[in-house]
Amino acid sequence: MEKNSISILLTEDDTNLSMVLEDYLRLIGYNVVHCADGEEGLIAFKKQHFDLCILDVMMPKKDGFSLAEDIKQLNAEVPIIFLTAKSLQDDRVKGFRVGCDDYITKPFSTEELSLRIKVILKRCMVSKNSSIGSVVGVYSLGIFTFDYINLVLKSDKSTIHLTRKESSLLKVLCEYENQLLTRETALIKVWGGNDYFVGRSMDVFIAKLRKYLKEDPNISIMNIHGSGFKLEVTSEDE
Repeated sequence: MEKNSISILLTEDDTNLSMVLEDYLRLIGYNVVHCADGEEGLIAFKKQHFDLCILDVMMPKKDGFSLAEDIKQLNAEVPIIFLTAKSLQDDRVKGFRVGCDDYITKPFSTEELSLRIKVILKRCMVSKNSSIGSVVGVYSLGIFTFDYINLVLKSDKSTIHLTRKESSLLKVLCEYENQLLTRETALIKVWGGNDYFVGRSMDVFIAKLRKYLKEDPNISIMNIHGSGFKLEVTSEDE
């Protein structure tokens, strides 16, 4: 994906910072739309396609967390980076809970932001390419059919539309069905890194997957203490 084909939504109410970021991102080749508050950002997102969103957390009219939730309702796959002046753990966990891909605490360098954007976009491209190259991309999981490419988990009774992260995590679990999946392996494969905050985010997603799969009593995602997880799938006669 060429830079000049990548569109970024930047929502930041600090006039000076937004001008610096907007000019820098355009200078290095990205298409940028800047909005000064969350409501304006949501209107812009509804009007055109964006490949990535950079959202300030503290904004007038609609904060970054609320905007991210609205964006994810419209497009669960678009990656999100939060900008914040806070470094509290609860804020970072909340950011990952609503589906962000990264979190940058102010002040930060433009080079750091550029590198993080590159990592996220590369991760998205790898995910898309692996989907295209997959022979089937569909997994049989108990009573469910899991379509990784189209982000759908379906049974005779329900159809669940997954986010990109949920789908990626479930795919890795399926690849390790009835085997130990270490936390480190899951974090690197799905999030591209391994730290405390990303680990907390993964636990949230594991809980969501358990909720989706509870319709089938023969499927469980077990915690293996101190090691990771195991997706256990048993047959009816076992």
